[in-house]
Amino acid sequence: MTHPLFTRSKAVEAAQSAGTPIVALESTIITHGMPYPQNLEMARKVEATVRENGAEPATIAVLNGTLHIGLEDAQLEALAQTKGAAKLSRADLAVCMASGKTGATTVAATMIAAHLAGIAVFATGGIGGVHRGAEQSFDISADLQELSQTPVTVIAAGAKAILDVPKTLEVLETLGVPVIAYGQDRIPAFWSAQSALKAPLRMDDPASIARAHKMRAALGLPGGQLIANPIPIEAEIPRAEMDPVIARALQDALEHGITRKSVTPYLLQRVYELTEGRSLTANIALVLNNAALGARIACEMAQN
Repeated sequence: MTHPLFTRSKAVEAAQSAGTPIVALESTIITHGMPYPQNLEMARKVEATVRENGAEPATIAVLNGTLHIGLEDAQLEALAQTKGAAKLSRADLAVCMASGKTGATTVAATMIAAHLAGIAVFATGGIGGVHRGAEQSFDISADLQELSQTPVTVIAAGAKAILDVPKTLEVLETLGVPVIAYGQDRIPAFWSAQSALKAPLRMDDPASIARAHKMRAALGLPGGQLIANPIPIEAEIPRAEMDPVIARALQDALEHGITRKSVTPYLLQRVYELTEGRSLTANIALVLNNAALGARIACEMAQN
């Protein structure tokens, strides 16, 4: 199967031909989330986790202007070592492709590419959202608008805890995006299993989530759904520990004048430093957990 706008990896092409469930994976976590070779090890573990749970992974990225739905292992390794890859959202994707450049996809761009390729499930770490101080900066991630218009079910450990999570939930509600906590009544807080915020919706099994996705399509409702999947308790950093760390990182960013797209990478790196690497260990655990749930949801979608 060929398409004028993207190319599939051999494994993804074979999976789609056979009707095997597929889970999309973003690539900014590889290029902007951690250094080489840890990023490559993590990416391979995430793909393996998807396969272990019955689906085929499709890591999405733009390489030299070509949109790839699934990467061969050599491409994955090359991307993990790429310096200066663009961070692609809805506004940047077409320009990167038209310019023949290399870029890694954020949540928004991954959703666009997944839907284009006929993939309905996407597992990530955490979504972007409303940044703290957005009432002055108007810094709100394009991920939220994308969830309101692109019909992909996104599995994440909530919004990144460095964000203004209450405002993020308010925007998602305004946009009509279902925010569904998996197996608990509270919204997870990324590195921590629970926040103080009650979840708008709750579901306890992949089959129900798959049915909800299909019901939205049957009703003609635009957009996808956000599945807020808590980090496993044994891997979490309790909220009482994380809150002062995040506050310190935010203050440091303010003092150094960090703004716009540089904010999230800076804060994640600063949190990593302040937790002496524990945040990265937790981040990997939650991504693997989301990949496993995403694969189970994709399998249910394929059966119903």
